[in-house]
Amino acid sequence: MNLPDGSRKSAAAPQTVSPEALKIVLIGVNHRTAPVELREKLGFSAEETESALITLRKLPFVREALLISTCNRVEVLVTTDQPETAREMIPAHIAEWKSMPLARFVPAVYVYAGDQAVRHLFRVSASLDSMMLGEPQILGQVKAAYKHAVDTKTTGVILNRLMHKAFSIAKRVRSETGIGGHAVSISYAAIELAKKIFDSLADKSILMVGAGEMAELAVAHLLRSRHSGRIFVANRTFSVGVELAGRFNGTPIRIEEIPETLKSVDIIVSSTGSPDFVIARDHVKPIMRRRKNRPLFFIDIAVPRDIDPAINRIPNAYVYDIDDLQGVINENIQIRHQESMMAERIVDEGVVRFRQWYDSLDVVPTIVALRDKLQQIATAELNKTIHTLDVPPEAADALKKMTDAMVKKMLHDPTLFLKNPGTHRNKSIYIDMTRKLFNLDDDIE
Repeated sequence: MNLPDGSRKSAAAPQTVSPEALKIVLIGVNHRTAPVELREKLGFSAEETESALITLRKLPFVREALLISTCNRVEVLVTTDQPETAREMIPAHIAEWKSMPLARFVPAVYVYAGDQAVRHLFRVSASLDSMMLGEPQILGQVKAAYKHAVDTKTTGVILNRLMHKAFSIAKRVRSETGIGGHAVSISYAAIELAKKIFDSLADKSILMVGAGEMAELAVAHLLRSRHSGRIFVANRTFSVGVELAGRFNGTPIRIEEIPETLKSVDIIVSSTGSPDFVIARDHVKPIMRRRKNRPLFFIDIAVPRDIDPAINRIPNAYVYDIDDLQGVINENIQIRHQESMMAERIVDEGVVRFRQWYDSLDVVPTIVALRDKLQQIATAELNKTIHTLDVPPEAADALKKMTDAMVKKMLHDPTLFLKNPGTHRNKSIYIDMTRKLFNLDDDIE
């Protein structure tokens, strides 16, 4: 592969590197550091991602690689024994892949290494680094990026463990905090309010007035919540109403039919371009007695407003306009930020746990843990035998020396192998496998 300076980089197989010499490095740009015009130029398609991963893996200073590319971020995650080289060369390769001058995006690049890189990845996966705190899409995007890297065979022991830990952290944040709850969009907030007014929305009838996008989204949210009631669509241009009603399997009505329809529907979502009220107080008051005072809920997403606010003074009639909904959203965003403090604690705990596992990849702690485990088993069994057979003290000492010698001899060959698994072998694989075979990570997990 040609580098930006025109030289050609070797694609030779990476040399054996001790896992304790490897660093996790994350290099990227996101919505905080780069404007959308730059992010969209740096984005990778699925085909580009595969090609980039293969190239990254062949670089002599990269051991494992993963690439996350969404509308809000482009991040390269690698393990490397040369973090400074990775910091310098990976942006240069991105510039070449995207045919962009390096100087154009380097000011937007951030680099994290070690615990900082781990913490950043956990925060991204848990949606703590998203444009909208707590949005659920990012976890699916990170999982897709990991699957892509696994399919391309560019991950190994360290990134596999790191990514699974990231998914686990994100799940904990989701289940143990309220960061994913509380509606933060106009359309979804409207439905959340409706749920507070009615015991169940399943059988409620809806009247959609106008063809505004947010009103359409609100009805779509309602349908996704297993709604089974009737849907009416009223629009000044009847043909547009017919088309929209067909999309929701609803019934089109003319604007003039709205007062009569109010007798039977429960929820009205309005978003027209009318300069005047479409539904006035005089339309609603006469029909409440015929409704036997069943609640009537108006969601007015139009500006200027479609629904006469005086309707709110009629018993069991509830009107929420876009400012009311925005107020609800602001409160919910504040709640999400409060919940994020608990989420950050879960992330910090995850970083510590991962650090413990990462440090255990060193040969010495693994050999010590293995020796301690075998010695504990041998000592426990020996003591049981001595107690059962009532062995004299002199014989007990001899048996103890014998079991100590057996443990040492049994560990001799595995110890030599773990210290030197040979050339072109990834030591971290054997250390990790040893820890799994003998279940040495009980305390870490």
